[in-house]
Order: sequence, then structure tokens, then C-alpha cells
Amino acid sequence: MTTSKGHIGQSHRRENALRHLAGRGRFVTDLVLPRMLHAAFVRSPMAKGKIVELDVSDAAAASGVVRVFTAETLNDMCAPWTGVLDHFAGMQSGAQNLLAEKEVLWAGHPVVMILAHSRAEAEDACELVMLDIEDEDAVVDGEAALAGGSPLAAEGLDSNLCFQTVLKTPGLDEAFSSAAHVVEGNFTFGRHTAVSLEPRAIVADFDPSTGQLNVHQGTQTPYQFQDVYSRHFGLPEGKVRVIAPDVGGSFGMKLHVYHEEMATVAASLKLGRPVRFVADRLESFLSDIHARDHRVKARMALDSNGGILAMDVDDMTQIGAFSSYPRTSVAEGNQVIRLMGAPYQMPDYRGRLSVVFQNKVQTSQYRAVGHPIACAVTEALVDLAAEELGLDPFEMRQRNLVADDAYPYVSATGYQFEKLSHQASLAKLRDLMGYDALRQEQATLRTQGIYRGIGIAPFVEITNPGATFYGVGGARISAQDGAVVRLTPAGDVYCAISVTEQGQGTETIIAQVIADQLGVTPDQVKVSTGDTDTTPSGGATWACRGAGIGGETALRAGRKLQEQILTLAAAILQTDPTLLSLANGAVVDTATQHERITLAEIGRIATYRPDTLPKGCDHSLTVAQHYAPTGYPFDFTNGIQASYVEVDIETGVTRLLKHWVVEDCGRIINPLLVDEQIRGGVVQGLGPAFFEECLYDDMGQMVNASLADYLVPMAGEMPDIEIAHIETPTLDTILGAKGVGEAGTAAAGAAAMNAVNDALRPTGARVSQTPMTPMRILTALGHL
Repeated sequence: MTTSKGHIGQSHRRENALRHLAGRGRFVTDLVLPRMLHAAFVRSPMAKGKIVELDVSDAAAASGVVRVFTAETLNDMCAPWTGVLDHFAGMQSGAQNLLAEKEVLWAGHPVVMILAHSRAEAEDACELVMLDIEDEDAVVDGEAALAGGSPLAAEGLDSNLCFQTVLKTPGLDEAFSSAAHVVEGNFTFGRHTAVSLEPRAIVADFDPSTGQLNVHQGTQTPYQFQDVYSRHFGLPEGKVRVIAPDVGGSFGMKLHVYHEEMATVAASLKLGRPVRFVADRLESFLSDIHARDHRVKARMALDSNGGILAMDVDDMTQIGAFSSYPRTSVAEGNQVIRLMGAPYQMPDYRGRLSVVFQNKVQTSQYRAVGHPIACAVTEALVDLAAEELGLDPFEMRQRNLVADDAYPYVSATGYQFEKLSHQASLAKLRDLMGYDALRQEQATLRTQGIYRGIGIAPFVEITNPGATFYGVGGARISAQDGAVVRLTPAGDVYCAISVTEQGQGTETIIAQVIADQLGVTPDQVKVSTGDTDTTPSGGATWACRGAGIGGETALRAGRKLQEQILTLAAAILQTDPTLLSLANGAVVDTATQHERITLAEIGRIATYRPDTLPKGCDHSLTVAQHYAPTGYPFDFTNGIQASYVEVDIETGVTRLLKHWVVEDCGRIINPLLVDEQIRGGVVQGLGPAFFEECLYDDMGQMVNASLADYLVPMAGEMPDIEIAHIETPTLDTILGAKGVGEAGTAAAGAAAMNAVNDALRPTGARVSQTPMTPMRILTALGHL
């Protein structure tokens, strides 16, 4: 039986690239339905307060307005949602509903929904709403929120502490008391947000004559939202269809339940006609989930030879007024404390996580959930230790990385690693970047007053999560995926699969995997995603599971169809199926590779002339396959990054000169797409390292909520990014692929921070807050 024809491991252009290049993308905002209404929202102008008076009469009478909704007239359509999971013991969060009722809890909290024939008319009517809010003291700072006497971020909370947990090994105290060296630091990681090319968008269309709700939504997870809309609006799940067409970027931001999307569905149910909401860029800043916002205090114990004995970490993460739903705002902090020290042989550990409410936009999962925080803190301490011991950063890591022959391995935080390649990655990176020559160049330039720095950062990335990731906590988020693959009468292949496409090339890699199983080319495989009515149920795309879980599902489906085709071909040819295989769009003799019958001919016979087949012969050419991980709880990937920067100590401006990545995502399906993902991820990691930050004043107002003030990295500011690979396939699957979507983001900021501090080392200055703006660098230098 032939299982591969060599498309796996080859570079193929993204299937939809030419269509997008030609401007023929199909996004939610392109959809126009008869009788469609447009939604706009009146939002709270302040971070916290009581709604004293609300008058919508003038807005309701405005030109083009069809309906005005408040909490009193809309919220009863929806069962409230609460962002807690059972396995986070003791976690609390307030219940949320469509529109603010009695109190507003962040600047941007939606209070009134206006529906009109056009978005412009709806926005004009918003100006006519009279909203009187009695201002209250907002909880803005996390540390202040935990102090005695602090006001609560929302009514009904016991305190401003959403969740707290501690991981600790028995030998921690002894490790620090006996340590030859202890290094420590305090770190601050600012808020940032996705700024996806396509903003959040939804068109809800309820047909009261059939009870059918169709929701066109830019989302990663259509099946998750089918479940949410069914449960919270009391609809049969079979009457809810969620369609995710082309999605212009997501990065985790489009995983979450938002008030505006839920209100749009409620309004369509109420009126029985299509309702559309598209967030403008200002609304995105005030309502899309934000990321990070961590303050970390950490220390590391080492023996006299520089061996890492233990880490002791306190992480406070600030999450807004509610925990997000259904994945919670605790998940990121939980991964932060569990990924600390992940690449290293570290016997002991204590990690304390405090998740804190505040009156700001919610924070939650974003690309590389928790990874950049854990990596930056760990690698900053490793660099500090190397400096104290007089060791080169490469040598320091060589002494402490988990050896490539030491697996399986369990970290001090409890993570189980099947097989990683830290030592091989370190060696490859050193050669790739020409490390020794760079150090010589750095030394020469320092004599000329030019301050350049080199930073390195090994990382571990969580991919392919199993059911223990969310299922054990009660969230209805699937760990499995499904595929239906069929051979058409023309001899082409069609695959409907539950993993989704947001521009990363999921459809292309699925086509490559199936093509190899069926002896066709990827362009003969049509892949359909993102529709709960036409694809099997599954978890879809998050946590880098598209290739590892979706790809494995496709492979197993392809093999199942391969077996059916060969069995049918053997019946037609009156031969033994074990003597046949698939290649070049045909059934061939395995020994000679001579063609016996084409797939098109098999498709023709099975479809149009099954009467000519032997009695009892199965002529079906469609298979269904579901797959869920059953081995390790996660497939961890690993790699290492390096950054080369130049810091102008007079202006504080950092110039990014070069960036390198050595990455091991297991079996590589498409090298071109892997490299695209890594480069994009690196840019998304360097953005918050140097530019991106959601800035708030003391009153809880975001002061840079526009692209004129919020800085995103541009192409001209990014360095060349050179990539190399090591392949350590997971043995949990046949395919052996892990994930790669978050690898670039995981360690880019850590490598950059170490590079900046390496550049500043002759001055004695250090930076431990991101973004590393010129102002912060000048402050560290004592110039401000």
C-alpha cells in the first residue's frame, strides 16, 4: 500500500493566495443580504460608573433607524455567560450579558444597540442617545486592586482576585538556601492587542419561518460558536449554522465571546431579519481582547558551576472586569507559570499566579499564550547568571539545557515532554548566525562608541492540546477534529474538514497530506472548511493544532479512502488489492508501477455503472474520520531564537539588525508555509517588544486607541529573519507533525530584550519592561 508520493515536505504556495492577490477574497463584510440592518453601539465613556438615566427616544426617531435596544429590551433574549472553568479551583468572575445593565465596567462597555438601514445612520443616531452615568472610582492598577480598601472592579465579586494558584516542589527552599548564586529581576509586560487586518465582523440571519439561524462570522472556531448560540439563545443546535468565510487574521482574538456579536444574534432573533455588525478600528481597541499585562517577580538559584537549581516566580496578570468566555482569562497566566524554565534541567520550582480584575478591556488568549512572558523572564535570568559567572551565553545554556537524549522528561512544573532537540538547536543556531564573528564585530564597534547587542532565547511551544486542555474544566471546546473525504466521478478528491483557515495555509497542507495518500497532486484536492453545515464537527484552529491534529485526521481519512479505492479496483481488475497501489492519479501495479486503471474510471464505474460490479461489492467512495490525541497531553515543540540589535545611547532608539530562528515542529509538511508562520510570528513578538502598548491613564481611559497613536511594526522597521529547521517528529501520530504558528512569537521578545541589555552592558543599564521604548531605555541609562 503506497502512503506517500512526496508532497508532504514540499513547498506549495497557499491555495488561496492568487485569489486574495486578485482582490477576490470572500469576507463577512462582503456579504449583502436582503433587508439587512446595520448595528452600532453607544459605549460607556468612562471606566466605571452607575447608569443614572438613559433616554433613547430621540435616537429611535432618527432617520433610517429601525430599532433601538437597551439592556431592558434585549438582555432577556440571552442566557448570561460566566468565564470560569471547573479545573481552576476557586476562580470567580461576574456574569455577562449583551448590554450594560445598571453599571458600566470599562471605557467602551456597550450600553445601547441601534439598528438602521446603514451604518452611518446608526452611528448618527448614537449621538442622540442621552446617557447619564454617575462616575465611580475605577480599579486601574492590579497591585492597588489587591490592596485593602480598594473598590471592587464589579458588583458581586468577593474581591478583585479572580484566581490564585501556587505550584511548588518540596526542595525549593533548600535549593535557594544552598545556592552559590542567586539572580533576580522584576519584569513588566505591557498590554497590546491584535490589530488584525480584518476587524471582528458578523452577519446574523434568523428565519422565523423555519427557526433556522445562520451566522456568518469571522472566527477561528465555528463549532464553538454554534454551541454557544444554541445554548445561550435556547435554539436546537441543528438549527444553528455558523459559516466562517475568509478570515483576515485572528491570532486568538476571534476565539472569544463578545457582547457585540451576541447582541447581533439576539437582534436578528428578535426582528427576524439579517443584522450586521463590523467593528471599526476605534471599537476594536475598546472591545477586542487585549493581551499580556503581566508583572513578574522572579529569581533563579544556581550552583558554583552555573547549573540551574531552581526558579521562584510570582506572576500577577491583569485581565479587565470579567474573565473572558468560554476559555477564561486565567489560561494565559496558567501557562506562564508552567512554562517557566521549560528548556532547562531544573529540579525545583515555585510559581505563584495571581489573576486580578480591573476596569479595562478584558485580556485573554492571544498568539503564543503565555509563552513570551515565561521565555523572557527565564532567559533574562539565564543571561544575568551567565554574566555573574563570567560565562558566554551559549556556554551557559549548553550546561543547562535538557539533553537531547534525556527524553521522555518531566519538568519541575509538571509538563511531560516526549522528545525535544534543544542541544541540536543551540548548535545549529551558533553556526547559522556566525556567532563568533558577531562577537568580534561587536567588540570592535564598541571601541568606536557603537553599542550592539546579541541575545539568544531557547523556547518550548505548546501545540496539539488534548481533551485535558479545556474539556476537564467544563468548556464545550473540542479536542478532536473530523474530515470527510470522497473521490468524485471525475477522479478528483474533495475534503470537508473541521480545522479552519485564517490565512496560514491550512487548506493547502490538508490537500498535501491527502494527495500523498491518494496518489494525486494537491491541486486535485479541493478542501472545504469553516461551515458547521458542510464540515464535520471539531475543535478547528487554535493552539497550533491545524497541522498536528487536522493533518493527522486528514491522513487517516486519506488512508481509509485509499483502502476503499484499492479494494474496489481489485474487484474491477479481478486481482489481489495487496498487489495494487496509487500513483499519478491511477491505480498501479505495485511491483512494476504500470498503470492498471485511472481514478477517473473508478469514479465513473462506481457512480454511474455500479451494476457492472461483482455482487456485494462496496462501491462507496466517501469516508469519514475523526481523530483526537490520546498520547501525551500536549505535543511540545522547541527551538531557539537570536536577535542582533544596535542601541543609540544618546536617543534610546534601537535598530533591529538581524534575527535568526532554529525551529523544530516535528515533521514539516510545507516548508514555505512553516517559514511564513515563523516570520509572521517573529514580527508579532517584536511588535510588543519595541512598539505596541495599550496605554491607559489613571481614570481607566485608553489614551492611544487609534492607529495614529498605537504603534505597530512596519516592514521597514523589521530585520531580515533567517530560519533553519530540525525535525523531531512526534510518535503520538502517524504524520508526526506538531505545530508552528506560535513559535516565532514565543521567543522573539526574549531574544530582543537580551540583545538590548547586551548592548547596554558596558553602561551598566538594564531594561526589564516592554515595550522597550526610547524613553524607557533613556531612563535606564539615567538620561531622564
